[in-house]
Amino acid sequence: MAAGETLTPPKDDLQALIMSFSVILVSEIGDKTFFIAAIMAMKNSRMLIFSAAMGALFVMTVLSALVGHVAPLLLSKYYTQLLVSILFLVFGVRMLKDAYSMTGNEGQEEMQEVAAELDSKEAELKADLLESGGTSTSAEHQPFWKRTAMGTKNLAQLLFSPVWLEAFVLTFLAEWGDRSQIATVALAGAEDFWPVTIGSLCGHAVCSSVAVIGGRMLAARISVKTVTVLGGVLFIIFGFLAFYEVVVYEGPKTERR
Repeated sequence: MAAGETLTPPKDDLQALIMSFSVILVSEIGDKTFFIAAIMAMKNSRMLIFSAAMGALFVMTVLSALVGHVAPLLLSKYYTQLLVSILFLVFGVRMLKDAYSMTGNEGQEEMQEVAAELDSKEAELKADLLESGGTSTSAEHQPFWKRTAMGTKNLAQLLFSPVWLEAFVLTFLAEWGDRSQIATVALAGAEDFWPVTIGSLCGHAVCSSVAVIGGRMLAARISVKTVTVLGGVLFIIFGFLAFYEVVVYEGPKTERR
């Protein structure tokens, strides 16, 4: 190898796909988005809730992967890979620390919290419908931005059912800034775009399917503490793998003459 050259890490699409799939799986089982789909599927069509949840997760995953894909254009590959390894190690240690302090009832507590939040949202939605029905004659006196928002909301309700919109919005907001989203950004920065995107979407599809089919029963039997420990171990392993690629393949590039 000529002086000044560095090794290029071999691109393993299967490895990137498995990593992204595994990260999503251990991050989403027992997460807030999981319970949103599980509880709403008990009151509504399972296919309707699944399509809404996957619609939101598809948009979030593609956006996250795009951000990660652009990151190496702003930073060098060396620093991107280094940040990924540090981020995964921090996630892993934090998950193990959280698991250590868990009692084992977190799944039931999270489900009850989400159920209460959904009941509150339904009450607010009914109140909004009553209010909008009673104040339709004074809509022209409302600010332009409010009339625009109401018009957009009415158009969306014509195209999609209110339940579908509620599931989509709640899932999207719950996923925003979540550990799985940040992990997708990081993986897309270190690996190729398509394997990470496909692996993440497959992971979300599995979790959402399990949630709408038997999420409540699973929540009563699965140990969130065990899943968190498994997730922490996987994040640490993936962090060391990323750091290995930094040390062996990337390394700070210096000009030699």
